[in-house]
Order: sequence, then C-alpha cells, then structure tokens
Amino acid sequence: MTAIDLAIVLPAYNEEAVLPISLPRLEKLLDQMIADQLVTPKSRLVFVDDGSQDKTWALIQQAQTQDPRVTGVKLSRNFGHQRALLAGLSVTAPLMDAVISIDADLQDDINAIPKMVQQFQTGYDVVYGVRNDRQTDTAFKRGTANMFYGLMKRLGVQMIPNSADFRLLSQRAVKTLLSFPEENLFLRAMVPLVGYPSTTVEYARLQRPAGESKYPLKKMLSFAFDGITSFSIEPIRLVMDIGFLFVFIGIAAFIYSLVQHGRGRVVPGWTSMFCSLWIIGGALMIAISVLGEYIGKIYTEVKRRPRFIIEEDTVTPSEKETQKK
Repeated sequence: MTAIDLAIVLPAYNEEAVLPISLPRLEKLLDQMIADQLVTPKSRLVFVDDGSQDKTWALIQQAQTQDPRVTGVKLSRNFGHQRALLAGLSVTAPLMDAVISIDADLQDDINAIPKMVQQFQTGYDVVYGVRNDRQTDTAFKRGTANMFYGLMKRLGVQMIPNSADFRLLSQRAVKTLLSFPEENLFLRAMVPLVGYPSTTVEYARLQRPAGESKYPLKKMLSFAFDGITSFSIEPIRLVMDIGFLFVFIGIAAFIYSLVQHGRGRVVPGWTSMFCSLWIIGGALMIAISVLGEYIGKIYTEVKRRPRFIIEEDTVTPSEKETQKK
C-alpha cells in the first residue's frame, strides 16, 4: 500500500513534565512507520499549546530545532481541550492525507497508531481508538463513564463507547468536521455525524507517565453536561414531564383534601403544604436551570466569536505551499 502523509495532533496544556517523555517515543514511532513505508517522511508531530503557563511552548520550539518533523501551534490563551484539538486539525487538514489526534500524556497507546493507518489504507475515513478495558481508572470513574455512555445512548446521541479523542480522520473527514459551525464543541459526538466509513482499533489505556490530569471530577462532570445539552433536548422534555407529574399530584391531593373535608377528617397543620412548596420550588429551580443552560448555549452560538485564536504557527507559509505541491 502507498505510504501516506500523516499528522499526529497533540493538544497540550501545562505539559512540561510529560513532553520530554512523550516526544522521544513519538519520534521513534514515526521513524518506525517511515521505515515500514506506512507514512512518508513529510509526516509530522503537531503540538498545540493551549495557553500553557509553564515551559510547554519553549519545549515545543526546542524540539522543532532538533527535529523538523515537530510543529507547534500556539493559541493566544487557554481555549480548552476541544478547541485546541480543532485548531490542530484546521492547521494540518490541508496538508495531510490523514490526521490522528491523541493527548500529549500518551495514556492512549501509541502502538495502536500503525493499526489505524493500516485501516485508513483499506478505505476507512474514520478510525476510532477504543479502550478494551478501563483497569487504569478508578471504580468510580469506570462506573460514571458507563453511566454516561448509557445515558447518551438513551438520549439518542450517537457515540462510540469507551472512545475518547484518540482517533484517525481522513482529510475529507476533517474538512467536513470543520464545516460544522458549533461553538459548543463535543467532538466525541460530532465525529460520528460526519458519516463516512468508520471502524475501530482496540488498545489498553496506560498510566500517565508524569504530570497531573487536566480533567478533575468537576471538569469531567462539566464536560459530560456540555455533551448532553449540546446534542439532545431530552432534558427539557424530562422537565416538562416532571411538571405534568407534579400537576397530576397536585390535582389528586386537591381531590383528596375535598373528600377528607367532606368526611370531617381535616387535620390541621402545615406539613403537607410545607413539603409541597419545597418539592414544587425545587422542581421549578431545576426547570429554570435546565432552560437557562440551553438559552446560554444559544447566546454563545449567536455571538459567532472565533472558536480559537492562533498566536503563532511554526508551519511557515512556504512550508505549506511546498506541501500543497
């Protein structure tokens, strides 16, 4: 099969501790794939610095002076993982036959990358990296992850279970994905909407070699909530159903009180009223919060601000023109 031009895009935020470990491993992998004629010498590693506050960008620049296959994209501030990933895709899409995205900590097994390339060469536009187990995760994280994928499936959102942002996309798949104008990004559910031929490659999740996770519990919950509200209106319908339920309960309670009053069995007290006010008040607060979340997303979308701003891109215009030819 013909060797392809491949870009491996790695979003990085405050990863100075892990880059000296991950970079040599990636360079060795790239050398091996070139030797195996899976990819061409034009293939490169694209690190996207998502507004890091440490020496991440300096390490990327230093790496490029030592290996011209290393490319850096520096965002003007921290835009978040999904937007940083999209920025890397936008820079590399016009230049490469295919793009693989993977986090800079390399907890996703890079040994699955050659298998992804082989699947691409057989005709697949999208190749998802799928974990074959979650042994490196805590029991809590495994349980909540399974709950999340199950919930998204019930809400009608098409996702690949146990697949994160480790995937291969063909050039046309990337260009199609970039045509989606959403401001609220949840790429794990957006990529399946592309609809091109896809397959999966299984791998085992590894331990983080250095540094700290950039996804603590609070951020993970926020990410999951964004995914739900960005791709489904079922929560609004659920709130409406709860509202109807409370109305029926209220009618039933009113009829019951009339019957009891007619029998002379009225018990004075404020307990039932107090509980009802709390229940109904809580339901209203939940409903307002859910509606507010959707309205907030509409507000974000209509402003049409840039999804990311590239401050510096070490792929020079001359290099881009050369690769286009």
